[in-house]
Amino acid sequence: MSLEPDHYEQYAADSRSGIISKLKKHLDKNRFEHCVRVEATARELAAANGADQTIAGLAGLVHDYAKQRDVAEFQGLIRRFQLDPELLKYSRAIWHGYVGYLLVQQELGINDIRILNAVKYHTIAAPVMSVYDKIVYMADYLEPNRSFAGVEMARAKTQASLDEGVVFQNQQTMTFLIERGQAIYPAALEAYNALVPKS
Repeated sequence: MSLEPDHYEQYAADSRSGIISKLKKHLDKNRFEHCVRVEATARELAAANGADQTIAGLAGLVHDYAKQRDVAEFQGLIRRFQLDPELLKYSRAIWHGYVGYLLVQQELGINDIRILNAVKYHTIAAPVMSVYDKIVYMADYLEPNRSFAGVEMARAKTQASLDEGVVFQNQQTMTFLIERGQAIYPAALEAYNALVPKS
């Protein structure tokens, strides 16, 4: 079998075109197009930070693979894999990465821990993050269609330093959740406390 330019079949059961077909099956048009933009942004960030563009691109492409699954499916996975029961109190906003990586593994045949962890942590971060975790975390936040207040500052910080971008996003996300009175999953708080510089 010849390798596609992105070589994704080295890490997955399918080539990029096969993965694209599965994404389109499970995601609406807007979410699918977001995934493709995150893929491209992740590859750019990988190039800028000396990381493997194939690993980063594949992780970016599949990061939201589980985003639009049924609540019952996530709840079933949490129970089946005996994950933290506290997760049941939350929603797809947390589940699609922190639980959804299991679907990426099972349905896309991706077993590389660098890719799986990048998917797992792309919404809540982690106390210790690999370069691929950071790349997908930021690519999701910064892809070209993002237009929220502060996105240009986030882009500038990330261009200067990937770590600086990660801290900025983490702080902004926590502020957003607190201002809206939303519960914060404990693992996200743990990540915040580890990532944000101590005064």
